[in-house]
Amino acid sequence: MTDYQAFEDALIEDMRAHDGQVTTGPLAGHPLLVLRSRGAKSGEERRAILTYHRDGDDYLVAGTASGSPTTPAWVHNVGEQPGVSIETENRTFKANATVIAEGPERDRLWKDHVARLPWFADYPARSGRLIPMVRLTPIAV
Repeated sequence: MTDYQAFEDALIEDMRAHDGQVTTGPLAGHPLLVLRSRGAKSGEERRAILTYHRDGDDYLVAGTASGSPTTPAWVHNVGEQPGVSIETENRTFKANATVIAEGPERDRLWKDHVARLPWFADYPARSGRLIPMVRLTPIAV
């Protein structure tokens, strides 16, 4: 297990122990979700812990990779296999992912994301790319 995997495991344990809230470490107080998707080629389960904001009943996440110049692999994966699972707010449910890579809707969602989560504001300049937004729409059961 890598140190990053151990960090993620501890983060998820903290979330589960505190009604979905992160209480310790650098992400304390951030709205986080655990996205489980399938690798586009491998079909293997992948996990990403992401900061989100809400748009109605949907969850919005940004493909920032913390300001990296490369779009994270999970964005490609959900574009190819949009059926995902989300764990947040002490519940787990299925959702459909829609990648919004450009256009007025992406711009609106990015602006909303930065308004709610201002530390994202410098990611486009740092990354040198247009950051895609991903809409996660819960599936009614």
